[in-house]
Amino acid sequence: MAHALHFAGSMLACWLIAQILARSTWTWRSPRVAILCWQAVGLAVGLSAMGLPIALGLSPYQRGTGSALLALANDLRHSTLPAGLGAVHLGLVGVGFGIGAVLLTTTVRSIHGTVRAQRRHRELLTLVARRDPTVPGALVLDHPSAAAYCLPGVKPRVVVSAGTLSLLDRAELAAVLTHERAHAQERHDLVLLPFTALCRALPWLRWVREAHERVSLLVEMRADDKARELHAEAPLAGALRRFAAAGNRVTPAGALGIGDRDLDVRVQRLLVAGRPPRLLGTIALTVTTTVAALPISLFLS
Repeated sequence: MAHALHFAGSMLACWLIAQILARSTWTWRSPRVAILCWQAVGLAVGLSAMGLPIALGLSPYQRGTGSALLALANDLRHSTLPAGLGAVHLGLVGVGFGIGAVLLTTTVRSIHGTVRAQRRHRELLTLVARRDPTVPGALVLDHPSAAAYCLPGVKPRVVVSAGTLSLLDRAELAAVLTHERAHAQERHDLVLLPFTALCRALPWLRWVREAHERVSLLVEMRADDKARELHAEAPLAGALRRFAAAGNRVTPAGALGIGDRDLDVRVQRLLVAGRPPRLLGTIALTVTTTVAALPISLFLS
């Protein structure tokens, strides 16, 4: 029972940390650290959601979750179960493994769906996109809407529309291209994937959905930071303003677009100078890493 309480405590800690992270603005100044914190929380949520029913089901063994699982497997092999371990306990263990199976299945399905959408769009680009010497390293779509996105993968593609070329000046366009290349280089699609899976596996947890939205915004802010390292704040802020004013932005499934998330917030962030809060970031990373380590240690005990 003690292990079940620890798993429950881990779930509660994840909820509290998620509330704090979602309402903290220091994360905007350190998006990379904040993303790591969210990843640790996401890992702890998944493991704790599995571990809580398993630990409840294994409570008659009066030992750690990992060793109790080994003991249960051995007892099932010899068709001998300890006194007090009934159908309800076995059902709880099954629920825990079921949650794990759902998490694994939704992750695989998310990967499969994303890869399939990216493959279809990549094939479409070979037919309709063109190279343009004014946009080196990118593909151009002859479409009037504002579009600038990265199609990630082993062979990533950066795509802009003709509407974007007419919308932005040269400096703004260069900043946007750097932003999209940052998505490809840091594989932000893989950063978002576990949170997409968690949303599908645990749809009743509203704060899990909010975590996905927050991480999506932080991913965009991280790419913004990479762009302003080379091009300063003004060109990128100007590009984001123009995308916000254009309104009819287009980003296909499986891609990461510059105009997808909270443009006004990102512009304000770029124009307000502020150092990354190293102390707060270190504390937050330490706390979230500890929370993630708790369910791992419980499964290993």
